[in-house]
Amino acid sequence: MTTLVEAMAKRSCLVTGANAGIGWAAALQLAQAGHRVLLGCRDEARGVEAMERIRAQVPDADLSLLQVDMSLQSSVRAAAAKVGALDVLIHNAAWFDVRARTRTETAEGVEMAWATNHLGPALLTELLMPRLLEGPDARVLAVSSKGLALQPWLSVSLDDPEFQQRPFTPARAYYQSKLAHLAWMLHEAHRWRGKRVLFHGVRVTNVRIDLARYPGLAWYLRAAYAVKSMFSMTPAEMARTYTWLATDESLHSVTGGYWDGIGRVAVPNRWAADPRKQEALDAHTRRQLGLG
Repeated sequence: MTTLVEAMAKRSCLVTGANAGIGWAAALQLAQAGHRVLLGCRDEARGVEAMERIRAQVPDADLSLLQVDMSLQSSVRAAAAKVGALDVLIHNAAWFDVRARTRTETAEGVEMAWATNHLGPALLTELLMPRLLEGPDARVLAVSSKGLALQPWLSVSLDDPEFQQRPFTPARAYYQSKLAHLAWMLHEAHRWRGKRVLFHGVRVTNVRIDLARYPGLAWYLRAAYAVKSMFSMTPAEMARTYTWLATDESLHSVTGGYWDGIGRVAVPNRWAADPRKQEALDAHTRRQLGLG
């Protein structure tokens, strides 16, 4: 039987949104530590380029590419069928397009933030759970936002989570979906407690973004983000929290944690921490995903 130490020596890790930013930095750090890394990327060409950049620093890196669009349930299902052994699942991919002025739907007719930031991760985790249960210490990381700390009374409107009736802004859609993602993580931690699959949330703080990824961004927003970046963490600094949660042996019996950084506990929003809200969200999510 594989011991915990042996299992932790070389982990199989899937990082979504791994072609840039924190996701790429986490993939690099995991590769540098000798782990197998599966880069989940929406765009195949960018995924290949991301692997090449990692191999430039880690020539013997054990890398592979998984093309997946987290906003599309059909893409998530197709990608999940291609995943083999898995120890770590990091839900880094997210949608937050500050350029958006109107509500956007995916090709499957779901509001973009809700589809990408909540439904996609929930579905991928459900589909990959048999793989995660095969090991002695699997981990799932949900990535939330420190912006939720400035909105302690925020709630998820389960009557209209996709802003079909309510006024839409990209920020409202993003933070609601991230609150749902956090509540989902806490619910899953309870659901799978004692079953060798651990769940953790990461509260990502201000991190420098590559403005080249947002062509057409208004000049005043570009200026505001440039100033903000002067006081922000680098993606590599934030990614260290991902890597710690994914690989640190001292966390092998810890689940349901919400972290502000390495060893720093954060407090979940009131709505997300309410078990009744978690159950209602789970029921809604499973219905929308067609899960039994």
